[in-house]
Amino acid sequence: MTVKVNDSCIGCGACESVCGEVFKVEDVATVNESAVADNIDCVKEAADACPVGAIEVE
Repeated sequence: MTVKVNDSCIGCGACESVCGEVFKVEDVATVNESAVADNIDCVKEAADACPVGAIEVE
């Protein structure tokens, strides 16, 4: 699974609050790729929670 945060990220922190193991937000969200495989369910929840659809899960 590949997880990316695209340029539409507004840094709101929704992804980090849902899945802090994978997402960290400073100015924009970043992905801890090494944690994705163990946290697939919360990654999908975070993508759904993103208000601007900035999280791309493939």
